[in-house]
Amino acid sequence: MKTNIAGIVSRRTLFKAGAALGGGIIASGMPLTQAIWAAEGKVLNARANADLSKLDPAFVVTDAEVDVMHCIYSKLTRYKSGSDWGWELEAAEKIEQVDPTHVRFRLKKGIKFTGGHGEMTARDVKFSFERVVKLNSPMKPHWELLDRVELEDDYTGVIVFKTPDAAVWLVPLPHAAGQIVSEEAVLRANKDGGDFGMKPPAFSGPYVLADWKPNQYTILTRNPDWSGPRPGFDEIRILPIPDVKAAERAYHAGDVDFTSISVESLASFRSNPPPDSEIVQKPSTGYVWVGINMDHPKLKDINVRKAIQWAIDVPQILSVAYAGQAVLATGTVPPGVVGHREKALIPPEGDLAKAKEFVEKAGVTDLTLSIDCLNDTTSSTIAQTVQAQLSQIGISLEVQPRDSSSFWTLGMESEGDHWKDVQLFVMSFTGLPDPSEYVTWFTQAQVGVWNWQRFRSERYDELNVKGLSIADPNERGKLYEEMQDLMEDSGDFRFLTHGATPVVYRTTKVHAAMRPDGTPLYLECKPVSG
Repeated sequence: MKTNIAGIVSRRTLFKAGAALGGGIIASGMPLTQAIWAAEGKVLNARANADLSKLDPAFVVTDAEVDVMHCIYSKLTRYKSGSDWGWELEAAEKIEQVDPTHVRFRLKKGIKFTGGHGEMTARDVKFSFERVVKLNSPMKPHWELLDRVELEDDYTGVIVFKTPDAAVWLVPLPHAAGQIVSEEAVLRANKDGGDFGMKPPAFSGPYVLADWKPNQYTILTRNPDWSGPRPGFDEIRILPIPDVKAAERAYHAGDVDFTSISVESLASFRSNPPPDSEIVQKPSTGYVWVGINMDHPKLKDINVRKAIQWAIDVPQILSVAYAGQAVLATGTVPPGVVGHREKALIPPEGDLAKAKEFVEKAGVTDLTLSIDCLNDTTSSTIAQTVQAQLSQIGISLEVQPRDSSSFWTLGMESEGDHWKDVQLFVMSFTGLPDPSEYVTWFTQAQVGVWNWQRFRSERYDELNVKGLSIADPNERGKLYEEMQDLMEDSGDFRFLTHGATPVVYRTTKVHAAMRPDGTPLYLECKPVSG
């Protein structure tokens, strides 16, 4: 998934009635969880790093949305919990690679859609996968090589690819693009099968969406039509707390029992851990960078963009924004994933003298630019540090913090003309364990969608398709390294960090289950008896 808002999203007020997350106490003085809910049963209280905006798998924006989708829909396969990336069967009774371009699946019988929409069939799988491509949705890159889904009978189908797709097992199938929706229900809700936003027409997972209050909470309860393995919790209550520092305070106050924490707080959590808590650090699959819109009139000259790249001192940013605890990025692909570069083309510290040379080549003076960022502590600190660094080469930079609702549409042409005003921005995505996931969002087809740099390269696009069909990891790695070279050489990117993913959870409440990167797998989480 693209967007990782952990630690770099808005600090908007999250709760009505005077909620104060810092102490977990609302105006009445009652703990938040007691004030909002008084339900009985086995309940998991978790924190999400963003609120929901979409529950349509084809139009997902954040990982927080995908985490909920995993509970309310079914997929052919799902991620395994643990320290190694892997997958296991979910809605599929059997799935196999027939040949490099054909994957045959057979559905389990008896998976029902709510609302009287009948049993899940292979036709629903075909509709769901092909819909992502047909609608040219933001998730289309995950099914870029999908040709069609052929039906053999009510429960059996064959996924047919144009060319081999090396990413299929760990990217589209167990993630958002692999969610199966009801064809009947979606077409009844929207005749064209389009985006149903926050109004799912039918559920097919172990849980249903019982309640959602924007910027307050999401409540999932058991699906009465679910006939599969019974999940551990009667309810899952998710609080959207974008600011990671506020999330830490909420954990201390007992408002949540599972959350990620900031890398700069990790040492204090370990030296003075909260009672009955487990603290784990997971390798991050995220990547943070400063993007530069090459189509903006002030930034069309590559010399200006190069000057900005060379003026940015990455270690200094990491020291200020992450207390020096974050992993330095050499590109988009993180360590441990095929295609990770040993070093970037531009040294991490940059070079002010070289940056000034590029300013002179551009022949610009008194240049004033803007940088957009989410209005939380981390991203604002990054932007302010870049502001100070660019001032050393005579560039004035205006920092424009934004809440998440306005930030995540800035570069999207479908949302108006805001993209024309974008100049610099602090951005963060989350990847998956295949190198394609770290590059596919920057093709020409993604200009005006997720490619806010408006970076364009025919060679890059060719490599993006070719990389999915290569089996040899060494050959594949060289290809993705070249793609990152092209990104950096364009002057449109200054790579910063992959961050880190420390997680804390309450051992008296939950046996936690996570992906290798620390993302919660709610269906696998179990309550602690007693």
